[in-house]
Amino acid sequence: MKTVNVVAAVIRHENKIFATQRGYGEFKDGWEFPGGKVEPGETAQEALAREIREELDTVISVGERLMRVEYDYPAFHLSMDCFWAEVVSGDLVLKEHEAARWLSGDELYTVEWLPADLELIEIIQKALR
Repeated sequence: MKTVNVVAAVIRHENKIFATQRGYGEFKDGWEFPGGKVEPGETAQEALAREIREELDTVISVGERLMRVEYDYPAFHLSMDCFWAEVVSGDLVLKEHEAARWLSGDELYTVEWLPADLELIEIIQKALR
């Protein structure tokens, strides 16, 4: 099975988390943490900063790594490094996503997360308390 290496930003502001809804592909309409694939020669942190700049027209500071999610989808294995992040500049413009929401800890389960992203929710909820 092919492994896809990706990074995800858990963007935090005033005790809320930024969630995005996919606007394309096999997992269209599912909610996720923004990010994307790591290109050859990039560190995970560099990839994450680049992806957020490209997808959301926003500069972030990449913080501590929360966890690495290992998840088997039917067609591939996902290896996803997830980092805390904060907005440095920009307005989180949706270029590839259908929708976005700022969610408090109590609201994290109000959207339909993609399966791999669900593993993060419990950790994030504890951190927001």
